[in-house]
Amino acid sequence: MKTDTKVLKLVKRPSAAERSAEAARTDDVESSKAQVDRLQEIPQPTTPRPKPRPAPLAKPAMQMQAQSQVETKLLLEMYRTMYLSRRMDDKEIQLKGQNKIFFQISGAGHEAVLVAAGVVLKPGYDWFYPYYRDRALCLQLGMTPYEQLLAAVGAEEDPNSHGRQMPSHWGNKKLNIVSQSSPTGTQLLQAVGSAEASYRVNLIRELKQRIKSFHDDEVTYVSLGDGTSSEGEFWEALNTACNLKLPVLFLLEDNGYAISVPVEVQTAGGDVSKLIENFPNLYLQRCDGTDPIESLQTMRRAAAYCRNRKGPAFVHAKVIRPYSHSLSDDERLYRPDEERVGDAERDPVKRFGAYLIDEGLIGQAELQQIKDEVDREVLEAADRALSKPQPAPATATDYVFSPDVDPTSKEFDTEAGAELSGNAGTMVDLINRCLQTEMARDPRIVVFGEDVADCSREENLGKVKGKGGVFKVTANLQRKFGGARVFNSPLAEANIVGRAIGMATRGLKPVVEIQFFDYIWPAMHQIRNELALLRWRSGNEWKAPVVIRVPVGGYLKGGAVYHSQSGVSTFTQIPGLRVIYPSNALDANGLLRTAIRCDDPVLFLEHKHLYRQAYNKSQYPPDDFMVPFGKAKVVREGTDLSIITYGALVQRSMVAARQAEQESISVEIIDLRSLAPYDWNAIAATVKKTNRVIVAHEDSLSFGYGAEIAARISADLFEYLDAPVRRVCALDTFVAYAPQLEDVILPQVADVAKAIAELRSY
Repeated sequence: MKTDTKVLKLVKRPSAAERSAEAARTDDVESSKAQVDRLQEIPQPTTPRPKPRPAPLAKPAMQMQAQSQVETKLLLEMYRTMYLSRRMDDKEIQLKGQNKIFFQISGAGHEAVLVAAGVVLKPGYDWFYPYYRDRALCLQLGMTPYEQLLAAVGAEEDPNSHGRQMPSHWGNKKLNIVSQSSPTGTQLLQAVGSAEASYRVNLIRELKQRIKSFHDDEVTYVSLGDGTSSEGEFWEALNTACNLKLPVLFLLEDNGYAISVPVEVQTAGGDVSKLIENFPNLYLQRCDGTDPIESLQTMRRAAAYCRNRKGPAFVHAKVIRPYSHSLSDDERLYRPDEERVGDAERDPVKRFGAYLIDEGLIGQAELQQIKDEVDREVLEAADRALSKPQPAPATATDYVFSPDVDPTSKEFDTEAGAELSGNAGTMVDLINRCLQTEMARDPRIVVFGEDVADCSREENLGKVKGKGGVFKVTANLQRKFGGARVFNSPLAEANIVGRAIGMATRGLKPVVEIQFFDYIWPAMHQIRNELALLRWRSGNEWKAPVVIRVPVGGYLKGGAVYHSQSGVSTFTQIPGLRVIYPSNALDANGLLRTAIRCDDPVLFLEHKHLYRQAYNKSQYPPDDFMVPFGKAKVVREGTDLSIITYGALVQRSMVAARQAEQESISVEIIDLRSLAPYDWNAIAATVKKTNRVIVAHEDSLSFGYGAEIAARISADLFEYLDAPVRRVCALDTFVAYAPQLEDVILPQVADVAKAIAELRSY
């Protein structure tokens, strides 16, 4: 009988004649000797021993008899998907050995519990955040071998990513499989956000009428490997899921290794489920993930717990990894022979096939017929996928941003002739007003972060004034719109952004706050590798138009190292992320409204020093007032030289320009307002007009934002320059606590004035 898996086939090496006959019969399905070597052949023990019989599956008392016609059909379907998943791995390994695909990472050994999950959960109804071992789950949900092989060959038609991600990075819009990425564990918080969207829709009456893609008993599935449980975001995800009793089904596929690191090195005590036993509202189950029947029973209980809205479930499934981590890894370097032989004896595909025959559910000939059909299906899918073209080079920059909503367009420009009214308000006042009017207009908007609510214990709202953010920017929003739409988060920045991504994927519009720019770094994985990339990496299948509001900057007198940073260049170099930086109240109102109404992720930077300055106040604009992205503003006309700036340096440049005017130097000042994108046309116009340029900003000099502007001016407008481009920036150090040190570290009016004088006399 032809064996079920390549690994088990290698427990006893066949004779040369047997190998020749097998190769002749299944030339395109079985691997050649070169591919066999790549699979790291499991050796015989030094002491001769008979070929081991696979460890038998337990014979659990299923709620319905396995021999019943319906259940027998289900078990045979599960076997077929498990075998199909393994043959897909084998085929990709063969293609990689032939240099027809470019990467391979297998789901071998994980098939049983994943097929069980696919049986229990509902494609296109439930939501799925898998990881790279979840091939069998995706097949069971309805993804075809052809679609998976399109990803392997990098074809444009690949529904997972349209040729933009490695294979086994799953995504399928119609099945609700949300685009997966490579960073370990980043999917966990997004899954929590997806489930939380369902939770909040049930609390917000207007949303239930507006968004129809939610179901009262839907489940969000998310999987991880044992190594991922070492990530902080794993614990953050569990914390929020349990705290809000969200219907998240966590599946831990524990194969004992994170590449080469064994579980006892990763996890205290070597068993993460023992560490999470005391999480409240968490339904914890353990199972043999190589046993499809036990796995099916376990997954049914876990899914039912989530569907009944009792809270999250956590299934700890012990599986095996019979192949190396990927084809870039060789497990023989760190796993002894006897351990690998032991894994082979627990192979789920081999054991399940033996179980079906032993129980009389299928004959050996019929089982072989299933395998032959699968082999043909895989072969045909591979031939078809290999014929499909890769994406055209011209498509490389498609979908960095939304192709449908352009925040730089005239549609978002209502500046001209806007009628202002009321008493002048500060930047805080006008940002708050924008949030209020937009939340009233769009019930999809939710606002959350650290301390943004008025009072989390809503029964106390009548007794206290309310917090509303450390700078009071979100004051009274909770009172007006309720705790379902305005709420506090844990003190965990990745938690804020990751959950927001999951909510945005489901159609909500999160406007979140990171309390200080200095503390944004724990969320960097979520911002850089998830939020900004989701649309591009999925080929426009998925998006997450989140707005992240962030107080930023120095000039605080006492802000010191961890409350005064201005590292905007770290974010402006991220494709897919809009970066906005207003210098006054009116612009802040209009730009924030554009950020909320656009369809891209936006980092909205609010300078703390400018929050309540009298010089940048404004009366209130209409409720549809918008400033487009990428549109700079000439805040002072001049003829002798230009200053290109933004943020707190706008006012300092204005003061320096007035001083220079006393020396008969006419200075033009351009407020960029939008840093990504920036207004190149306005920059070019002012350079051509004055022929001398200063770029001034609060960020440090070396590798700062101004370096990009200065370099492009020098490259594209060199013939218009009468002097080198000059930069006025912070020192290449951090901001100190002592005011005397802060003054010398950050650029001051005197620094700008000196640069003006020197450039004019060049």
